[in-house]
Amino acid sequence: MQSVSLLCYFVKLLVRLFVAMFNFSRLYSAYEWFRRALCFCWRFTKRIFNPICGYLLLRIPWRKDTGSKELGVNAQDRPTERRFSDQDVHSPEGQHEAASHRELTCKRPRFEEDEYRVEPTDELYCGHDPRWKTEEPQRGKRPAAYNYNRFENAAKDMQNYRHDYPSPVRQKRRNKFSDTKPNLQFYLGMTCSVPDGVYIGSFHKDWYGQYNKLESVHSYIQWLFPLQEPGMNYEATTLTKEEITDFRQSDTAKANLVKSYKLMLDFYGIELCDEETGEVKRASNWRDRFNNLNSRLHNNLRITRILKCLGTLGYRHYQAPLVRFFLEETLVHGQLPDVKISVLNYFVFGVLDKRERRSLIKFAYVHYDRKEEFIWCPKKIQMIWSQQGMEGRKEACEPDLNRVSRSQDEEY
Repeated sequence: MQSVSLLCYFVKLLVRLFVAMFNFSRLYSAYEWFRRALCFCWRFTKRIFNPICGYLLLRIPWRKDTGSKELGVNAQDRPTERRFSDQDVHSPEGQHEAASHRELTCKRPRFEEDEYRVEPTDELYCGHDPRWKTEEPQRGKRPAAYNYNRFENAAKDMQNYRHDYPSPVRQKRRNKFSDTKPNLQFYLGMTCSVPDGVYIGSFHKDWYGQYNKLESVHSYIQWLFPLQEPGMNYEATTLTKEEITDFRQSDTAKANLVKSYKLMLDFYGIELCDEETGEVKRASNWRDRFNNLNSRLHNNLRITRILKCLGTLGYRHYQAPLVRFFLEETLVHGQLPDVKISVLNYFVFGVLDKRERRSLIKFAYVHYDRKEEFIWCPKKIQMIWSQQGMEGRKEACEPDLNRVSRSQDEEY
């Protein structure tokens, strides 16, 4: 105790001497400088060592050897087939239905049952991604590769959207316009946005091409593209089921939604080529707008909201062309490098059509440079796609070899 009290005495003495040498303002400035220096060193260390740790984590074989015993399929997990009785087969209706059933069974693609069936023990299996079939319920918590947790959280959020929000999102503020359908009235031109006080026609006419305003103002995107989940604008309201039904039945509201889509596409340097199919292409000012999109990452959240809104309000066929455009720009043309992760984590998972999502993720895998770091589908599916790619290249080379052999025979 005596040594402790002596140490406290010396500490107090040093503090008094230090305060006597410097006044309070100088002491505070020194403290601020020291704190900022520590924060800078911490951020610098994280930026340097995070990629190194991620690379090392990818090299660790997380999956344990399960032996040569294969996992069986439970009886309740097997697809059930209808059985036809003798009375059904001999009747004209039963014969026709049985023939239709056999024809459908023959035409059913094999990959629906076997190719896309994966085990939950797969290194990159994600329970929130229903594109791949599972062989048995997932058991336990599997270690995740680098960046996989971020992908899994994004997949969980997008699955909640695709399943029409079975897990409701909590409102940050009470919806005081819940009985008046404010989003539908806004799109019909009957009310203005809050707090900006702008009508839908004014948005399309006065805000088109006003890139600084579209970039700096953050309260309009929740009105132009409403969702069943809240956004940053607390004055905006979420969509209701009744509002969605009425919106899809209103030609005026849907036409205005397409105009809002064109407004934001122009802001991102994209042009809508076909309103029927949703095909898009680069606009004439794409270089300048791509630079802005690549440097202002909050636009990734806006694009995710746009994709969700299109699928909710009757334009789900617009989703896949826009996502395909971003995949081509990021993976094929090397543009928008800071948008690539959001494209793979969020944009692809926002597509409601399951076949379109599979096609998009296969396109992403084929054009992804570092295939060993691809975490957006199970390893089994990646091996199948790699084998298909090798077989396709082999078939493409065979005609050339046959043509060369024929030309040599003609010379001799």
